[in-house]
Amino acid sequence: MEKPIYKRILLKLSGEALLGRNVFGIDINVIKAIAVEIREIRDMGVEIGIVIGGGNIFRGVEVSTRGIDRASGDYMGMLATVMNSLALQNALEKEGVETRVQTAIEMRAIAEPFIKRRAVRHLEKGRIVIFAGGTGNPYFTTDTAASLRAMEIQAEVILKATKVDGIYDKDPVHHSDACLFREINYTDILSRNLRVMDATAISLCRENRMPIVVFNLERRGNIKGVILGKPIGTRVGVGHDSESI
Repeated sequence: MEKPIYKRILLKLSGEALLGRNVFGIDINVIKAIAVEIREIRDMGVEIGIVIGGGNIFRGVEVSTRGIDRASGDYMGMLATVMNSLALQNALEKEGVETRVQTAIEMRAIAEPFIKRRAVRHLEKGRIVIFAGGTGNPYFTTDTAASLRAMEIQAEVILKATKVDGIYDKDPVHHSDACLFREINYTDILSRNLRVMDATAISLCRENRMPIVVFNLERRGNIKGVILGKPIGTRVGVGHDSESI
């Protein structure tokens, strides 16, 4: 049996990953498929923390340009991440996976408050922990929340799930000649202004030497493949030279 190369991970899911064919909200079939893949790697003995965005429901940055102040918009976006987290928790528990949701903004009727030691204890007991509510502060993205939580739970890697095969030198959706990087370092991401994660998140990972793997969530089996160390997506880390194909 193949063995995972990581013991503890932080999986970053975008809210848009839950859309499927919808233009808004959650595609039940998509979230079920994600839950099945997460269960498979949990069954391999991997400890899993998850941060999920809320862009499928609400984007604070976008509404701030339409008259709602940025702080209020960001708090509304944090609530959207809680909705997505509860939906994912439900899907995981239907797969027989014990799951806890912890929020940066307290709402004890539906989730635990974020407490680092409690989160680590859940992970050690084989439970999946979903971190909702971002950092609990406006002006910070869920990418930054993912980086922060990864440091706090001492994850070995951040797995950034996207709709494309990794990090490209330009948007592959609009440019057919875009080149995929197999390996790249943090400094090159910042200097090239590659928008795979926001600059705060990348800087935090660079300062703490937290590796990142960016991969396509829509390809079935990719999460397991990354966990097994297969050459999937783009690897970001200290000392990685920029290597494109």
